[in-house]
Amino acid sequence: MTQAPVSTDLTPDPDVLRRIRWRCRRGLLENDLFIDKFFERYGENLTTPLVQGLLELMDLSDNDLLDLLLARKEPEGELCKPEILQVLTMMRVAKA
Repeated sequence: MTQAPVSTDLTPDPDVLRRIRWRCRRGLLENDLFIDKFFERYGENLTTPLVQGLLELMDLSDNDLLDLLLARKEPEGELCKPEILQVLTMMRVAKA
């Protein structure tokens, strides 16, 4: 008997989402405002690729992240992945 393939686009369970949200806490209030609004709008619908993109953005320094969120800079190099670009776009929209 073969198992069905596991989709990588599944929404993480609520415990995982809570841990991710905690992991996303930042030192700059401005970043936290973007992140909180992002989770309010999209938190229940995050897919595994979006979570991966979000976590990669959280690896940035606070100032680099804020520059991206405010569109002072655009992602370059390793940050030019579709999931990162999508999360960044969603976070920028979430400020409105």
